Amino acid sequence: MSLKIEIFTDGACSGNPGPGGYGIVMKVPEKNYEKRYSQGFRLTTNNRMELLAVITALEKIKSTENDIHIYTDSKYVVDAIQKKWLQSWVKIGFKNKKNPDLWKRMIPLLKDFKTTFHWIKGHAGHLENEICDQLAVKAAQTEPLQIDEFFENQQNGGLF
Repeated sequence: MSLKIEIFTDGACSGNPGPGGYGIVMKVPEKNYEKRYSQGFRLTTNNRMELLAVITALEKIKSTENDIHIYTDSKYVVDAIQKKWLQSWVKIGFKNKKNPDLWKRMIPLLKDFKTTFHWIKGHAGHLENEICDQLAVKAAQTEPLQIDEFFENQQNGGLF
């Protein structure tokens, strides 16, 4: 039996780059189920957190038989999928594109799951988006912050 899974995500960053975090609310309405997740990083970007939120949520889903609806205020994430930018980035090997590590992590998830992406306006009173924003901001301010290794390595010129 296929279930509808609703995923709401948001990313936050204090400075860009700076300390950041993501927030996730996952719901299965038919089962009256809700779960929340968040994580903070010491140096990252807002777009990385927006993207990592979606990836993390998809990685938590066990069955590929469900209909997954992802709600995000990130035009970067939604447009990359819906406008097929990601497909062209793959064709050019992500040359001069940001966040290739995360997009490459996202690709198999998009192949495995039946996903529909929905853009929602941020900071517009959407309950789950507001909750995700609060989770993301709090995560970015709560020690211990994780290390976004790919990003920090890029920032240091690939020295470590």
